[in-house]
Amino acid sequence: MLRKTVFLLVLVAQVLMLENGLLRTPPMGWLAWERFRCNINCDQDPKNCISERLFMEMADRLAQDGWRDLGYVYLNIDDCWIGGRDSKGRLVPDPKRFPHGIAFLADYAHSLGLKLGIYEDMGKMTCMGYPGTTLDKIELDAGTFAEWKVDMLKLDGCFSTSKERAVGYPKMAAALNATGRPIAFSCSWPAYEGGLPPKVNYTLIANICNLWRNFDDIQDSWRSVLSIVDWFVKYQDILQPVAGPGHWNDPDMLLIGNYGLSFEESRAQMALWTVLAAPLFMSTDLRTISPQNIDILQNPLMIKINQDRLGIQGRRIFKSKSQIEVFKRHLSNGASALVYFSRRTDMPYHFHCSLLELNYPKSRVYEGQNVFTGDVISGLKSESNFTVIINPSGVVMWYLYPIKNQGFSKQMSQL
Repeated sequence: MLRKTVFLLVLVAQVLMLENGLLRTPPMGWLAWERFRCNINCDQDPKNCISERLFMEMADRLAQDGWRDLGYVYLNIDDCWIGGRDSKGRLVPDPKRFPHGIAFLADYAHSLGLKLGIYEDMGKMTCMGYPGTTLDKIELDAGTFAEWKVDMLKLDGCFSTSKERAVGYPKMAAALNATGRPIAFSCSWPAYEGGLPPKVNYTLIANICNLWRNFDDIQDSWRSVLSIVDWFVKYQDILQPVAGPGHWNDPDMLLIGNYGLSFEESRAQMALWTVLAAPLFMSTDLRTISPQNIDILQNPLMIKINQDRLGIQGRRIFKSKSQIEVFKRHLSNGASALVYFSRRTDMPYHFHCSLLELNYPKSRVYEGQNVFTGDVISGLKSESNFTVIINPSGVVMWYLYPIKNQGFSKQMSQL
């Protein structure tokens, strides 16, 4: 009996050790991969190659253009930064593209009130062929990242086996915590195991990783966005309960400001990612992004919803034959967010509904706001019919909160 008790205590201690207290709301920031990929040609393309210069310029934009103050604080390096390992086996950045080293870059980010994220791979090589973190290098690499004052690690899974991942991801989580430095842990473990039980144990992963990729890499196209949304909806009964403060499903980066999405599609991705309580990692050129796209990404009410302290992931609650879908996310203080999403490609659609049809309680009155237009929604009763006009491939998004029981309401303003 004593032996069993000791064993259980050891297991509990291990789980507690993996809890780092970080990312109580979904992380926000900027990530290099989707926009800049593995461009290492600094001779011909010095402004857009993966280099110290690129990250310093993006850090400047995050700090000076209002991003940081809204919560976009992570400046994240992705693949293709590694130059090799030194004589002691320690990772070193490419000396030509990162001449001052990663610690210098971390200090620069910190001086601007930002945090620095870095990338490695749980395998013999990264996805683009740079030195990976094999099982025997985990403690060494974790110590190196901590010494550099890195704030987040994304650990990919290329060129690894299921057995190596099952050992390596928990081992890296423990190694990061053992450094004493708070380093958020983004892992790709579920994505390499198909994203679903029984191969994926989300209870275990939620105790190991702060966020995790579940599904395919996003590409700069509306088709890619829809494939991710479809997958998250199909398996929402599995995925929705495992997300929460400190551990998030990650549907991948925001494409807004790049080439593949229209204005309506950009707003739709932002709204859907927000209602899914997703990390908001932009991957665009902040030096040239348009005012229109800045408005989408810097929408303060959208960010408030995304960062809601309850951390409840939303889900699709309604699908009509007319290709309209409704997503709902429960928020603090009885509030909620609704996203009316059109998959139509023909013309704006007049969607008629009531909150009662969307499973809101009877005899309630709500106020709120249209997240994109700012229009106020006042005195909306649960039983009252309303109409929203949704553009093709677009969304209408509401922030709603109850104000009183219907019996005490004496007015209803028109929407």
